[in-house]
Amino acid sequence: MEKLKKELDKLIEKLENADDFRLILERLISVYPFSEYEYVISHLLAARKLTLDEYHDLRISYIDRNLYLYIFEISAPRGFGDKWAFGHLKELVPEFQRPSKKLDPKYSGEYDFWLDLSDKGNKSYGIRIEIKTSRAVDYERPDEPLYIKALPSDSDRPFDMNFQQIKTKCADVFLWIAVWRDKIRYWVLCSDEVQNNKYFSKRQHRGNVGEGQLHFNRENIFEFDRYEVKSTRIKNAVVEAYKRQKEIG
Repeated sequence: MEKLKKELDKLIEKLENADDFRLILERLISVYPFSEYEYVISHLLAARKLTLDEYHDLRISYIDRNLYLYIFEISAPRGFGDKWAFGHLKELVPEFQRPSKKLDPKYSGEYDFWLDLSDKGNKSYGIRIEIKTSRAVDYERPDEPLYIKALPSDSDRPFDMNFQQIKTKCADVFLWIAVWRDKIRYWVLCSDEVQNNKYFSKRQHRGNVGEGQLHFNRENIFEFDRYEVKSTRIKNAVVEAYKRQKEIG
């Protein structure tokens, strides 16, 4: 949004009555779908300070920078984690299944996805996968709505993404998803790699044994580069992490 404002401000300066126009904007009342930006752009087009082709370029550039901004508008944490993230992963990896006692007789709600590895005719076995999600927002703007403080991936603003309620004994593989305005990133770790990571806090709350949390921020996120994967490699990365876990175990 900041970049769009700067681009429009430069164009407003080209108006003959730029100062008067800014005064009008200060008093402007906006009601959806009529906004300040719609008002500015329509006037710039009418004054021929912005061509239709330039408008299209401006629009495409903004969309590219904010491709995932709608995800920050999902207010409820469960709506973001359980609904959006699970649906997103099912699109990327259709083989991911929601677990059940039929797939895993020991299942009791402690992990999110099951990736079946059994051969036909053999006893079912597979990978227990836990999903953790977070969104990159400006850490120094705690009182703003998420969609306002959402950060682009190239921002130098501080952020703190907290992956909570991590129970390393309840899953074989952990898949972390982090969302920026313009980018989604994925990391895949086996259970022991989480448990033994120096940033993993083994107790999220006092007296809460077996459950921890891990923070991603600008200072430490690069230390997880070895676990980052592209969306097209998530399934393979999960299998590889499962093999690492078996070797450690």
